[in-house]
Amino acid sequence: MKAFLRAILAASALMAGIPTLAADDGGTIYGSGRDSFSLATGSPGELGLLKTLAEAFARQADARMVWIKAGTGQSLNLLRDKKVDMVMVHAPAQVDKAIADGWAAKKTLIGSNEFYLVGPAADPAGIAKAGGASEAYRKIAAAGSPFVSRGDNSGTHQKEMQIWKTAGVEPQGAWYIVTKDFMTASLKRANAEGAYFMSDSSTWIMEKGVAPNLTILLRGDRVLVNTYHAIVAPPGATAGRDTAERFIAFVASPEGQRIIADFGRERFGEGLYNDASYARQFD
Repeated sequence: MKAFLRAILAASALMAGIPTLAADDGGTIYGSGRDSFSLATGSPGELGLLKTLAEAFARQADARMVWIKAGTGQSLNLLRDKKVDMVMVHAPAQVDKAIADGWAAKKTLIGSNEFYLVGPAADPAGIAKAGGASEAYRKIAAAGSPFVSRGDNSGTHQKEMQIWKTAGVEPQGAWYIVTKDFMTASLKRANAEGAYFMSDSSTWIMEKGVAPNLTILLRGDRVLVNTYHAIVAPPGATAGRDTAERFIAFVASPEGQRIIADFGRERFGEGLYNDASYARQFD
Protein backbone atom coordinates (compact mmCIF):
# COMPACT_ATOMS: atom_id res chain seq x y z
CA MET A 1 0.00 0.00 0.00
CA LYS A 2 2.82 2.43 0.91
CA ALA A 3 4.59 1.67 -2.37
CA PHE A 4 1.33 2.34 -4.25
CA LEU A 5 0.90 5.71 -2.51
CA ARG A 6 4.52 6.67 -3.26
CA ALA A 7 3.95 5.85 -6.92
CA ILE A 8 0.87 8.10 -7.02
CA LEU A 9 2.78 10.94 -5.31
CA ALA A 10 5.72 10.57 -7.68
CA ALA A 11 3.44 10.65 -10.72
CA SER A 12 1.65 13.73 -9.39
CA ALA A 13 4.98 15.44 -8.75
CA LEU A 14 6.16 14.74 -12.29
CA MET A 15 2.93 16.15 -13.72
CA ALA A 16 3.38 19.28 -11.60
CA GLY A 17 7.03 19.66 -12.58
CA ILE A 18 8.27 19.03 -9.04
CA PRO A 19 11.45 16.93 -8.64
CA THR A 20 10.65 13.54 -7.13
CA LEU A 21 12.32 12.89 -3.80
CA ALA A 22 13.03 9.80 -1.77
CA ALA A 23 10.55 9.28 1.05
CA ASP A 24 13.16 10.19 3.68
CA ASP A 25 14.50 13.30 1.94
CA GLY A 26 12.04 15.61 3.73
CA GLY A 27 11.73 18.10 0.89
CA THR A 28 10.00 21.38 1.76
CA ILE A 29 8.36 23.40 -1.01
CA TYR A 30 8.47 27.19 -1.22
CA GLY A 31 6.49 29.01 -3.90
CA SER A 32 3.92 27.64 -6.31
CA GLY A 33 5.20 28.67 -9.73
CA ARG A 34 5.66 26.65 -12.89
CA ASP A 35 9.45 26.29 -12.93
CA SER A 36 10.69 23.97 -10.21
CA PHE A 37 14.20 23.45 -8.84
CA SER A 38 15.74 21.70 -5.85
CA LEU A 39 18.33 23.03 -3.42
CA ALA A 40 20.22 21.35 -0.60
CA THR A 41 21.54 23.28 2.39
CA GLY A 42 21.50 23.21 6.19
CA SER A 43 21.36 26.18 8.56
CA PRO A 44 20.10 28.81 6.05
CA GLY A 45 17.06 26.57 5.66
CA GLU A 46 16.72 25.72 9.35
CA LEU A 47 16.79 29.38 10.37
CA GLY A 48 14.36 30.62 7.71
CA LEU A 49 16.64 32.67 5.44
CA LEU A 50 16.12 30.27 2.55
CA LYS A 51 12.33 30.54 2.84
CA THR A 52 12.50 34.33 2.67
CA LEU A 53 14.79 34.26 -0.38
CA ALA A 54 12.81 31.52 -2.14
CA GLU A 55 9.45 33.17 -1.72
CA ALA A 56 10.74 36.54 -2.96
CA PHE A 57 12.26 34.84 -6.01
CA ALA A 58 9.20 32.67 -6.69
CA ARG A 59 6.87 35.66 -6.82
CA GLN A 60 8.79 37.31 -9.63
CA ALA A 61 10.08 34.24 -11.49
CA ASP A 62 7.00 31.94 -11.59
CA ALA A 63 9.06 29.35 -9.72
CA ARG A 64 8.99 26.94 -6.83
CA MET A 65 11.84 25.55 -4.73
CA VAL A 66 12.17 22.14 -3.09
CA TRP A 67 14.52 22.46 -0.12
CA ILE A 68 16.39 19.34 0.98
CA LYS A 69 17.76 19.71 4.51
CA ALA A 70 21.35 18.51 4.43
CA GLY A 71 24.73 19.57 5.80
CA THR A 72 27.50 20.66 3.47
CA GLY A 73 29.01 17.22 2.88
CA GLN A 74 25.68 15.57 2.14
CA SER A 75 24.54 18.54 0.03
CA LEU A 76 27.61 18.26 -2.19
CA ASN A 77 27.07 14.51 -2.55
CA LEU A 78 23.48 15.16 -3.66
CA LEU A 79 24.67 17.66 -6.27
CA ARG A 80 27.39 15.33 -7.52
CA ASP A 81 24.85 12.52 -7.85
CA LYS A 82 22.43 14.82 -9.73
CA LYS A 83 19.78 14.54 -7.04
CA VAL A 84 19.49 18.30 -6.57
CA ASP A 85 19.95 21.24 -8.92
CA MET A 86 22.05 23.43 -6.63
CA VAL A 87 23.49 23.80 -3.14
CA MET A 88 24.39 26.57 -0.70
CA VAL A 89 27.37 25.45 1.38
CA HIS A 90 30.27 26.70 3.51
CA ALA A 91 33.29 24.66 2.41
CA PRO A 92 35.24 26.73 -0.15
CA ALA A 93 37.91 24.11 -0.86
CA GLN A 94 35.28 21.46 -1.60
CA VAL A 95 33.38 23.88 -3.81
CA ASP A 96 36.53 24.58 -5.83
CA LYS A 97 37.18 20.83 -6.19
CA ALA A 98 33.61 20.21 -7.35
CA ILE A 99 34.01 22.80 -10.09
CA ALA A 100 37.46 21.48 -11.06
CA ASP A 101 36.01 17.96 -11.27
CA GLY A 102 33.28 19.19 -13.60
CA TRP A 103 30.10 18.35 -11.68
CA ALA A 104 29.37 21.88 -10.46
CA ALA A 105 29.39 25.38 -11.93
CA LYS A 106 28.76 29.07 -11.24
CA LYS A 107 30.52 29.44 -7.87
CA THR A 108 28.93 32.52 -6.33
CA LEU A 109 29.78 34.11 -2.98
CA ILE A 110 26.49 34.91 -1.27
CA GLY A 111 27.41 35.95 2.28
CA SER A 112 28.96 34.91 5.56
CA ASN A 113 28.59 34.52 9.28
CA GLU A 114 31.11 33.35 11.88
CA PHE A 115 31.60 30.65 14.45
CA TYR A 116 31.50 31.20 18.19
CA LEU A 117 33.07 28.89 20.75
CA VAL A 118 30.43 28.60 23.43
CA GLY A 119 30.55 26.76 26.73
CA PRO A 120 29.64 26.91 30.43
CA ALA A 121 30.20 30.28 32.06
CA ALA A 122 32.59 28.67 34.56
CA ASP A 123 34.85 27.89 31.56
CA PRO A 124 36.68 24.92 33.14
CA ALA A 125 39.24 24.76 30.30
CA GLY A 126 39.91 28.53 30.41
CA ILE A 127 39.35 29.10 26.69
CA ALA A 128 38.19 32.69 27.17
CA LYS A 129 41.86 33.58 27.73
CA ALA A 130 43.05 31.73 24.62
CA GLY A 131 44.76 33.65 21.86
CA GLY A 132 42.69 31.96 19.15
CA ALA A 133 40.62 28.95 18.21
CA SER A 134 43.53 26.47 17.99
CA GLU A 135 44.78 27.36 21.45
CA ALA A 136 41.22 27.08 22.79
CA TYR A 137 40.89 23.58 21.34
CA ARG A 138 44.21 22.54 22.87
CA LYS A 139 43.01 23.78 26.26
CA ILE A 140 39.76 21.82 25.98
CA ALA A 141 41.59 18.61 25.08
CA ALA A 142 44.21 19.09 27.82
CA ALA A 143 41.49 19.61 30.43
CA GLY A 144 39.39 16.73 29.13
CA SER A 145 36.38 19.03 29.23
CA PRO A 146 33.27 17.84 27.37
CA PHE A 147 33.13 19.03 23.77
CA VAL A 148 30.22 18.39 21.41
CA SER A 149 30.96 17.73 17.74
CA ARG A 150 28.39 17.38 14.99
CA GLY A 151 30.56 14.65 13.47
CA ASP A 152 28.53 14.66 10.26
CA ASN A 153 30.92 16.00 7.59
CA SER A 154 28.95 19.25 7.53
CA GLY A 155 30.76 22.51 6.88
CA THR A 156 30.81 23.09 10.63
CA HIS A 157 32.33 19.67 11.28
CA GLN A 158 34.94 20.20 8.54
CA LYS A 159 35.91 23.56 10.07
CA GLU A 160 36.12 21.96 13.50
CA MET A 161 38.42 19.20 12.24
CA GLN A 162 40.59 21.79 10.47
CA ILE A 163 41.07 23.56 13.80
CA TRP A 164 41.86 20.32 15.67
CA LYS A 165 44.49 19.55 13.02
CA THR A 166 46.05 23.01 13.38
CA ALA A 167 46.00 22.55 17.14
CA GLY A 168 47.87 19.25 16.78
CA VAL A 169 45.15 17.29 18.57
CA GLU A 170 43.29 14.16 17.50
CA PRO A 171 40.03 14.42 19.45
CA GLN A 172 38.95 11.17 21.07
CA GLY A 173 37.81 9.88 24.41
CA ALA A 174 34.79 10.17 26.67
CA TRP A 175 35.04 13.98 26.67
CA TYR A 176 34.49 14.14 22.88
CA ILE A 177 30.74 13.78 22.22
CA VAL A 178 29.58 13.20 18.62
CA THR A 179 25.93 13.91 17.80
CA LYS A 180 25.64 13.18 14.05
CA ASP A 181 22.97 15.90 14.08
CA PHE A 182 22.25 19.45 12.92
CA MET A 183 23.28 22.68 14.59
CA THR A 184 20.35 23.40 16.91
CA ALA A 185 20.10 19.80 18.13
CA SER A 186 23.85 19.76 18.81
CA LEU A 187 23.62 23.08 20.67
CA LYS A 188 20.89 21.57 22.88
CA ARG A 189 23.11 18.56 23.55
CA ALA A 190 26.03 20.80 24.54
CA ASN A 191 23.76 22.64 26.96
CA ALA A 192 22.59 19.37 28.51
CA GLU A 193 26.17 18.09 28.86
CA GLY A 194 27.66 21.36 30.10
CA ALA A 195 29.99 21.08 27.11
CA TYR A 196 31.90 23.34 24.77
CA PHE A 197 30.55 23.66 21.23
CA MET A 198 31.34 25.57 18.05
CA SER A 199 28.09 27.24 17.01
CA ASP A 200 27.60 29.38 13.97
CA SER A 201 26.67 32.92 14.94
CA SER A 202 23.33 32.85 13.09
CA THR A 203 22.10 29.82 15.04
CA TRP A 204 23.36 31.28 18.30
CA ILE A 205 21.54 34.59 17.79
CA MET A 206 18.26 32.85 16.95
CA GLU A 207 18.45 29.75 19.16
CA LYS A 208 20.53 30.67 22.21
CA GLY A 209 17.38 30.31 24.30
CA VAL A 210 17.75 26.52 23.98
CA ALA A 211 21.16 26.74 25.67
CA PRO A 212 20.70 28.84 28.82
CA ASN A 213 23.69 27.19 30.51
CA LEU A 214 26.13 28.28 27.78
CA THR A 215 27.74 31.58 26.86
CA ILE A 216 30.07 32.90 24.16
CA LEU A 217 33.66 32.39 25.32
CA LEU A 218 35.68 32.99 22.14
CA ARG A 219 34.99 34.81 18.89
CA GLY A 220 36.81 37.00 16.39
CA ASP A 221 39.57 34.65 15.20
CA ARG A 222 39.78 35.00 11.42
CA VAL A 223 39.73 31.21 11.04
CA LEU A 224 36.21 31.24 12.51
CA VAL A 225 34.79 33.32 9.64
CA ASN A 226 32.34 31.23 7.64
CA THR A 227 31.76 32.11 3.97
CA TYR A 228 28.82 30.70 2.00
CA HIS A 229 28.83 29.92 -1.71
CA ALA A 230 26.15 28.74 -4.11
CA ILE A 231 26.93 26.34 -6.94
CA VAL A 232 24.69 24.74 -9.54
CA ALA A 233 24.72 21.58 -11.63
CA PRO A 234 26.38 22.00 -15.07
CA PRO A 235 24.15 22.75 -18.09
CA GLY A 236 21.96 19.78 -18.98
CA ALA A 237 22.83 17.79 -15.84
CA THR A 238 19.51 18.20 -14.01
CA ALA A 239 16.01 19.26 -14.97
CA GLY A 240 15.82 22.38 -12.82
CA ARG A 241 19.37 23.70 -13.07
CA ASP A 242 18.45 26.66 -15.31
CA THR A 243 15.88 27.89 -12.79
CA ALA A 244 18.42 27.26 -10.02
CA GLU A 245 20.95 29.40 -11.90
CA ARG A 246 18.37 32.19 -12.06
CA PHE A 247 17.86 31.84 -8.31
CA ILE A 248 21.60 32.22 -7.69
CA ALA A 249 21.58 35.40 -9.78
CA PHE A 250 18.69 36.68 -7.67
CA VAL A 251 20.49 35.90 -4.40
CA ALA A 252 23.56 37.78 -5.68
CA SER A 253 21.48 40.75 -6.86
CA PRO A 254 20.97 43.90 -4.76
CA GLU A 255 17.52 42.67 -3.72
CA GLY A 256 18.77 39.26 -2.66
CA GLN A 257 21.75 40.73 -0.83
CA ARG A 258 19.49 43.15 1.00
CA ILE A 259 17.35 40.22 2.19
CA ILE A 260 20.47 38.44 3.48
CA ALA A 261 21.87 41.48 5.27
CA ASP A 262 18.52 42.38 6.89
CA PHE A 263 17.41 38.87 7.83
CA GLY A 264 16.67 38.71 11.56
CA ARG A 265 17.47 42.38 12.20
CA GLU A 266 13.94 43.43 13.14
CA ARG A 267 13.46 40.52 15.53
CA PHE A 268 16.91 40.29 17.09
CA GLY A 269 18.36 43.76 16.65
CA GLU A 270 21.14 42.46 14.41
CA GLY A 271 21.36 40.59 11.13
CA LEU A 272 22.00 36.85 11.21
CA TYR A 273 24.21 36.95 8.10
CA ASN A 274 26.59 39.34 6.38
CA ASP A 275 26.19 40.09 2.69
CA ALA A 276 28.68 39.17 0.00
CA SER A 277 30.33 42.58 -0.08
CA TYR A 278 31.38 42.08 3.56
CA ALA A 279 32.22 38.40 3.08
CA ARG A 280 34.52 39.08 0.10
CA GLN A 281 37.38 40.20 2.37
CA PHE A 282 37.52 36.64 3.78
CA ASP A 283 36.93 34.72 0.54
